[in-house]
Amino acid sequence: MRTTVRISVGSAALLLASICCAQTAPTGSASAYPARAVRVIVPFSAAGPSDVIARVVAQKLSESFGQQFLVENLPGAGGNTGTARAAKSPADGYTILIVSTGFIVNPSLYAKGVPYDPIKDFAPITLVAASPNVLTVNPEVPARTVQELIALVKANPGKYSFAQPATGSTPHLNGELFKLAFGLDLGTVPFNGAGPAVTSTIGGHTPIAFTALPPAMSNIKDGKLRGLAVLAAKRAAGLPEVPTNAEAGVGDLESDTLTGIVAPAGTPPELVARWRNDIAKIVAMPDIQQRLETLGFAPVANTPSEFGERLKLEMARWGKVVRDAGIKGD
Repeated sequence: MRTTVRISVGSAALLLASICCAQTAPTGSASAYPARAVRVIVPFSAAGPSDVIARVVAQKLSESFGQQFLVENLPGAGGNTGTARAAKSPADGYTILIVSTGFIVNPSLYAKGVPYDPIKDFAPITLVAASPNVLTVNPEVPARTVQELIALVKANPGKYSFAQPATGSTPHLNGELFKLAFGLDLGTVPFNGAGPAVTSTIGGHTPIAFTALPPAMSNIKDGKLRGLAVLAAKRAAGLPEVPTNAEAGVGDLESDTLTGIVAPAGTPPELVARWRNDIAKIVAMPDIQQRLETLGFAPVANTPSEFGERLKLEMARWGKVVRDAGIKGD
């Protein structure tokens, strides 16, 4: 038996409008986002450059979005612990991850692999800022230029060593690339952070150091370290007297210590775009630029696609150095 349901013209119009709204409205509309706090995972201990930059950005994002962006430090396994946690988080816009160069080096460094894929498991948002690495020596080392240092090490095989802040960091890989490029018999001494590496070089225990610029800058200015080259395309604003590696006659050594932001793969692209645009505005603020410069970083805030391409290029470059130098992670 057929049942006929009669609907008035006014009711039909209301029903049609309801159906259209249900079909077009997202589960969490942009205007309603964020409805709760957003977690900002930093896979390192507090007080390091990544953590400091994360907190600066998180504070400004909290003001912009009207909801808290809460920094959560999850250190361990060279950043792998916190990164794996972020990779497994829902792609709902409530988790973002602060990344540094280890994010792209670790997959090549660890023989058993890492519990994440930098490309497949994450959506790039932006490279927030970058800091060039720097080659320094103890002032007692009889080499005032990079070329003189190369000649000195070649004339004394096995005698000299360089300090580096962490196995697999770009300063470490810069040192290994330097050794490979010039066939140097130069020892590698890893430290648990740039601070101890710099302290060792100031004390003369490790006469040479490859580090990021921030922990070395004040010591170069004070004469406790001699800066031989900033490993970048242009000189650092805070150290205009220190030449670039190209100016020092050693090309292809450019490298940065990176600080970027990614989200779990599948995060709505409109949120990724909104985050990136807000971050670009944040790092353009004079007070934020001054804060970054104090840390030795320069703002970047590139697009998600540009950051994604940069990640792929860095993975290929440093993966080759890891393999050629036979470096293994713990």
